[in-house]
Amino acid sequence: MTDTFADVDDVVRRFDAQDYLLDLGTASAIYLAVTLGRPLLLEGEPGVGKTTAAKTLAAVMDTPLLRLQCYEGLTSAEALYDWNYQRQLLSIRLAEAKFSGGAAIDESDLYTADYLVDRPILKCVRYRGPRAPVLLIDEIDRADDEFEALLLEFLGEAAVTVPELGTFVAERPPIAVLTSNRSRDLHDALRRRCLYHWIDYPEPSRAVAIVRRTVPGASNALVEHAAQFVNYTRDLDLDKPPGVAETIDWVTALVTLGVADLVDASTERGLATLAALAKTPDDYALIGDSFAEYSSQ
Repeated sequence: MTDTFADVDDVVRRFDAQDYLLDLGTASAIYLAVTLGRPLLLEGEPGVGKTTAAKTLAAVMDTPLLRLQCYEGLTSAEALYDWNYQRQLLSIRLAEAKFSGGAAIDESDLYTADYLVDRPILKCVRYRGPRAPVLLIDEIDRADDEFEALLLEFLGEAAVTVPELGTFVAERPPIAVLTSNRSRDLHDALRRRCLYHWIDYPEPSRAVAIVRRTVPGASNALVEHAAQFVNYTRDLDLDKPPGVAETIDWVTALVTLGVADLVDASTERGLATLAALAKTPDDYALIGDSFAEYSSQ
């Protein structure tokens, strides 16, 4: 297994072998990110496969995936590195017991690599495997503005500076994939350091192919009608339009209830599965009304 791709078609083929059907645009963005050694920022609506793309990339390249899930209040101690305070305290107490008559331990002795705790980003920088790992920085838009500044050194130089120890530089720059649902705008400084790609909802025909791969027990008619209906619901005034992930969940629920074709499902039976598509009460009502009309046609 090589740590590069021959071309864009090679990306498509190798992702296909992992049951992830890439469009040409996403395949091109991944090819360029890996080939040029640049971080990749994937944006798109929830459920279009951004996180799964990063996971599949790690599987395709036969390398570890390290995931950093972002959230409000995320700090450097949780993302970059931290100190093993319990071990430091133990060292202090052991030194005090041994040298009860004077200074127990020099403070500088407590801030060495022995006490350093690697969090996901520093762990990637210090990784020494045969291939560069994939670092997934998931939902970067959920983190605070200040956290973006912490990422700039890593994204620009594949390095992390620990004031007490100096700068760690990656032997093999990690393949960094950032995802965003655009819940807020990201800073220009972060965007400039990344290649960018927007993942849109797939066309119904590609959605059908994706669901067939993921839910092999579903009939062709069920998959096709479900994909068409989900595509239709995105034109409704929904709070959270369903993505590919929700389509897969819905078809799985229908198969579990023994539904072979959406148009043959009773309204009551079909409504029982709409919780896989609708994520708010208002969306449930809108999708439910549309489904009742659709299933009665």
